[in-house]
Amino acid sequence: MRGVIEKLDTEGMGVVRLGRKEIHVPFTAPGDVVDVRKWRRRKKTLVATDFEVVEPSPARIEPKCPYFGTCGGCLLQHIPYSEQVRFKSEKLSSMVGFDVGVIPSPVIYGHRNRIDVVISTRGIGFRRRGTWWDAVDIEWCPVFGESSRKVLGSLREFIEDFRPSLYEIGRNTGFLRYIVIREGKFTGELMVNIVTAEGRLPEEFPDYFDYADSVYWSINRTKSDVSYGDVERFWGRELIRERLDNVTYLIHPNSFFQTNSYQAVNLVREVAERVEGERVLDLYSGVGTFGVYLAGRGFVVEGVEVNPFAVEMARRNAELNGVDAAFYVGEDRDVGDLSVYDTVIVDPPRAGLHPKLIRKILKDRPENIVYVSCNPKTLRENLDSLGSAYTVEDAVGLDMFPHTPHVETVVKLKLKV
Repeated sequence: MRGVIEKLDTEGMGVVRLGRKEIHVPFTAPGDVVDVRKWRRRKKTLVATDFEVVEPSPARIEPKCPYFGTCGGCLLQHIPYSEQVRFKSEKLSSMVGFDVGVIPSPVIYGHRNRIDVVISTRGIGFRRRGTWWDAVDIEWCPVFGESSRKVLGSLREFIEDFRPSLYEIGRNTGFLRYIVIREGKFTGELMVNIVTAEGRLPEEFPDYFDYADSVYWSINRTKSDVSYGDVERFWGRELIRERLDNVTYLIHPNSFFQTNSYQAVNLVREVAERVEGERVLDLYSGVGTFGVYLAGRGFVVEGVEVNPFAVEMARRNAELNGVDAAFYVGEDRDVGDLSVYDTVIVDPPRAGLHPKLIRKILKDRPENIVYVSCNPKTLRENLDSLGSAYTVEDAVGLDMFPHTPHVETVVKLKLKV
């Protein structure tokens, strides 16, 4: 069946009407003429699985990545970047119910500071789009940068020399499972983390990555298909560093850090601009990305985070930067009196704020809230819940993830008089 792509859906897939059916087609652009032969139902959406672009839209551009269209990582490389930003602004505004502009990423290739590459019998690379059992073999990742080519080349040399067993996706067998590459974009420091099942890693392994600042061996002792594990050993530096403005952060294999360092600079600045008063609570504080940055600018900061390891890293980051910020292990819903803080920063997971925390905010009524969100849907739901006591003072989107449909949002909420 043939038709013309009319628009992009919120997930970045093209939408075509074929008879009474609305089919969502990945890797297409408005104006593309497509033949759709097969589709499958994903929840309430029909997604094309066998299709062809028979007449490309004039709006298309040539993707930089040779794996575009098969790799499940990027969906929008064929869309001009200015159009990607416009699409995200329209999507975000529609989902939250008011106009929100989006700050473009300063860098749109080589911007990611972390990639998790599966090492499998089907390939060394990323999951093939639409599958969990298959992988696209890659030589490098353009959104990470040239150092990925070097690391993956070294990995293949090691595999050729020592012939270790590779992960069999779906069977939970094989020794080598993932290689995680992390890079400080502003420091140039490189970390390589090999994730394996239990077994013996040849002593020569780190020699293949002698150019890296830090080389780790982690063991996944579970049946879960995850790219992290218990640290067995490391060579070189224990941690690498990243720098946002004049603040330095320590990076460990098992710690979360914003994956686009260039845009993370804008993110911390946008949050800082919206903080009022002197005393700040940083909820979901992680490794102290916001808290340490704000403490360096004279705010009195306390952070609360459920992950004890992240709290330890936040404390180390505060010490490294010589700032006075206190970080504690705790649940978001069990924090103390919020009214003692001039500003409360919340940066929850995709599920949004816990209902108990929302009730506590409405009870304690802190003057200012800065809400950082990675999910416009739950952001809108939470804003509606807080709307009886708070008004949206301003908001801005940030494109942390070029070539994907995802967008980050910072919203300033003010207590109603």
